This record gives sequence, C-alpha cells and structure tokens, in this order.
Amino acid sequence: MTDAVENAGGVQPATSAARGGTSVSDEVVEKIAGAAARSVPGVADLGGDVARFFNNFLDKVGLDEVGDARRGVSADVNGTSAVINVVLVIDSGQVVSDVTEAVRTAVIEAVEKYGLTVTQVNITVDDIELNQPGVAGA
Repeated sequence: MTDAVENAGGVQPATSAARGGTSVSDEVVEKIAGAAARSVPGVADLGGDVARFFNNFLDKVGLDEVGDARRGVSADVNGTSAVINVVLVIDSGQVVSDVTEAVRTAVIEAVEKYGLTVTQVNITVDDIELNQPGVAGA
C-alpha cells in the first residue's frame, strides 16, 4: 500500500517523537558555550588555574588543541534544559560585572540558537590577566 493510499484513509504519518528521540550531550553544549564566552571582549582565558597549567603543558609538547574547546565550561543538560558553569580569566582593567553579564548573554544566545533552554549560567572569575601584550607598563 502506498503512502498516498494510507494517508487518504485518515492514517496520520508518524511524528518525530514516535520515530525516536533526540538528545544533546553535555559536551556539545560545553563547546558552544566555550566559544561564545571566548568571543566576549575582556575575557582573557577560560578555566581555573589547574586547567590552564595543564593546557600550557600540552601546548609545549605540541598538543595545543587538546581540551581547548571545553576547558573552563561544564554543562548539565536535562532534556531541552541546560545549566552551564563557566570559569574565566578577565583582562586587567575590565569591570567584572560588565564582562560576566556579557558572557552570560553570549552563552545563553549561542546555546538557545540550538533549540535548548538555558536555565542558569553560573560564572566564576578565577583570575585576572595582568601581562597583556601591548599594554604600557605591563
């Protein structure tokens, strides 16, 4: 029997829910959120002291891309809702509340473009970058 004949008889095509589910992993949300946070002016780096230490070590041994995409970001995705935690380093001279609010906004907008709902973005400022290239007196 063809689809046209089945549909003509009042049988509705199966919905996507009846054909299977879709889930988004924490890692995907972490990568999206990390890229969004890095794009905000005033953000020098992501991750706490230990993560940055290991990243510097990996850079020196030629593995400079390992772990960068998710470093400093963790996410807990439950269905279509996500709670995101970001640990960042800000550039010296930046107003913390301005940078963190810009990061929060950027992360929410980026993740919600993928059809998820961000219920929280928790931000920890772990450090300040004092050695900025091109800054007089640094």
